[in-house]
Formats: sequence, C-alpha cells, structure tokens
Amino acid sequence: MKPWWRNKRYYQSVIALALPMILSNVTVPLLGLVDTAVLGHLSESYYLAGVAVGAMCITLAFWMMAFLRMSTTGLVAQARGKHSGHHLKRLLSQSLLTAFGLAGLLILLQQPILSVGLYFSGVTGLVQEYASQYFLIRIWAAPAALANLVILGWLLGMQNAKAPMWLLIITNIVNILLDILFVFGFGWQVKGAAAASLIADYVGLALGLYFVSVLLQPYWHVGDVKKYLLLAWNKSELAIFFALNRDIFIRTLCVQACFAFMTFYGARLGQDIVAANAVLLNFLMFIAFGLDGFAYAIEALVGKSIGQGKQKQLNRWINVTFVLAFILAVIMTSIFAIFGEAIIALITNIESVRELANQYLIWLILIPLTSIWCFILDGIFIGATRAKQMRNSMLVATLVFFFPCWWLFSDYGNHSLWLAMNAFMLGRGVCLGYIYWQLKKKCKFMESNHIS
Repeated sequence: MKPWWRNKRYYQSVIALALPMILSNVTVPLLGLVDTAVLGHLSESYYLAGVAVGAMCITLAFWMMAFLRMSTTGLVAQARGKHSGHHLKRLLSQSLLTAFGLAGLLILLQQPILSVGLYFSGVTGLVQEYASQYFLIRIWAAPAALANLVILGWLLGMQNAKAPMWLLIITNIVNILLDILFVFGFGWQVKGAAAASLIADYVGLALGLYFVSVLLQPYWHVGDVKKYLLLAWNKSELAIFFALNRDIFIRTLCVQACFAFMTFYGARLGQDIVAANAVLLNFLMFIAFGLDGFAYAIEALVGKSIGQGKQKQLNRWINVTFVLAFILAVIMTSIFAIFGEAIIALITNIESVRELANQYLIWLILIPLTSIWCFILDGIFIGATRAKQMRNSMLVATLVFFFPCWWLFSDYGNHSLWLAMNAFMLGRGVCLGYIYWQLKKKCKFMESNHIS
C-alpha cells in the first residue's frame, strides 16, 4: 500500500467531504458581506455600526448554542461507524427537543439579553436604537436557527456533505435577495436586514427537515416518532448528552466572549472603529468558514474511525486534512495580501471607515496561518467527542492568550484587539495540539464512552 502522502484516494475522500462544505460555508460570510455592503452604502456609518452591535448580540445568543451542532456531529458520526440506526434517531430527537427548549428560553429573555449586550457595548444614540431594532426582530428566528444547528450537525455526522451544502446555499441566497429587496427596494434599512435573516432561517428549517426525512427513511418505522420522543428523555441517555454539551457550551462561551469583546470594546473607540471592525470581521468569517469545511470533514471521518476502532485510518485522515487545510490557508493569506484593500473599497464607500479598515488589514492577512491549527484540531476533538479537553484548552486560550495580550498592548487601541485575536487563535491550536500529542502518546485518543 502507498504511504498516505502519495495516496490520491485519501485526498479525494477528504476533498469530497470538505469542498461542498467550503462552498456552502462561504455563503455565510458572503451574507454578512452583503449585509455590510448594503448598509455600508447608506448615508451614515451608524446604520452599519448599529447592525454590527445588534448582530453581535444575536450571535452571542445563537452561537452560544453551537454545542448543539458540534455534539450532534461527533455522536452521530460514531453511531454511524457502529451502524447503530437506533442511536441515530435517538440523537436527533434529543437534540431537536433541546434546541426548541433553549429557543423558547432565548425569546423569553430577549429584553435582558439585549440590555446586557447594549450595556457592555457602551453604544448610545442612533447606534443603540438601530442595534435594538435589529436584535428584537432577529431573536424570533431562534427556534429555526437552533434547530438548523442540530440538522446541520446530524447531516455532517452522516457524512452527507451535499445536503448541508444545499441547505446553506439556498438559505443564504434567500437571505441575500431579501436583504437587497427590503433595504433598497422597500427602504426598510436596518429592519429590512433583520427581517431578511428571520425569513431565511425558517426557509432553512423547512429545507433541513426535508433532507433529514429523506436520509431517515431506511431506518424509520410506524410508531418511531412516539418511541424516540420518549427515549429522548431517558435519564441515563440525557446525562451523557448534557455532560458533553455542557463542556462544549463552556468552550463556545469563551469563543463568543472574545468576539463580543472585539465588537463591544471597539464600540467604545468610536462608531467608525466598530464599523471598520465589522468590515474586517467579514474577512475573518471567510477564513473561519473556509477552514471549517475541512474541520467538518475531519469531524465525520474521526468519529467514524473511532466508531470502527481503526487507529491507522484515523491517523491518515488527520495527516491528509492538515496538508489540504494548510494549502487553503496560504491561498487565503495571499488573496487578502494582494486584494484586501480593493475588497474593502467594494464593501463600503465611507472614506473614514475604509481608511481605518486598511490600517488593520495586516492582522487579517496573518490570521489564516495562525488559526488553521485550531480549526482542524477542533474538528478532530469534536469527532472524538472529547469536549472536556476542548473546554480546558479554550479556557487557557481565552484567559492566558486573548485577554492578557489585549491588556499588555491596550495602549495601541484597536491594534491590540486584532493582535489578541491572532494570539487567541494560535493559543487554541497550541493547547489542543499538546493535548492531542499526550493522548496519542498514551494510546488513549481512540477511547470513547458516548456510543455503546
């Protein structure tokens, strides 16, 4: 057999999983880019700044629940590796019921969540008004947004890359078209951007449920709905499910704390700074969602390999994925270095915002190379359902890398925020890499307690 670095089959298998997710993931920051471009061409920067703050509050509320996707992917991938149709259905029931319960809680607490977000952002006047408008409309998308996280995780765990691709692409195309129609066509401004996202989330939910129903047909029988709704509340099963989700929740909370700090502290530096950061965060989203395509692929491959108990196969998938992701990171860095200023000019024609964004562009040029390691290692640990180690590494990256780095260089204003973000990404990779090396050395990485 050829060594892994010369075997085209391994590269083709990873690309077959990753490429559809990269293509579909790119539509997510593309949506943010369209939002930013649409609002960035209105008369004043406070429209863009208001949506940036409101969207960050929504992101905090929704993406704190990202454990719903991550835990579902890892557990489903392992269940698929063990050919356990029973677990596939039970996991879907548990996750969807949890998602709807959490969505109801978010809607009930919408005013306190908004008040906390506005307090920490420090924004006032029109920026605060438009941030509130955006948030109070978007929060009603919570049931669809959280259920979509579960559906995406379940589809990825099944190693079905095409369904998530079409799910994300169609949802975001609907969002983009409605965005342009509502903001420019109807003149709804910030309310139009929020309404477009709200409608698109529910379109995505309907489409996602259709894809899941198709994939479940071989496993489904009459009476299964009632059976698996009851199983979803089994105490022993829920204990495992929520222990895993608890650790991923803490990990996600750390990520969101760093991104929220970027927006909220930037808002204290002025509305032009927060608007410039909103432009640059679109670059970061392209990087994150691009590399996440490979992260999603390795989640499914690692989970299946562990479910099958195949150590050598797992090692090959990890090596190949790192090689391909590094190539993508170099391409991204090159694109931002060559075309970064031109892209910023397309996003906004507000001169003060463009000048500021260009000043901080260097940090975005560096991020693909500092962040590749944490994205792929995250995927490896999610596939192995090793949430405890992910939680611990994220706490270290947040408390030892991000905030100390920002504090030490805080005299440099917004530069300190972007320096801290690079340090945070690199720190995550260093911590997870060390933990992975230790587990592999002790031959413990293949151990899994979650699917039996």
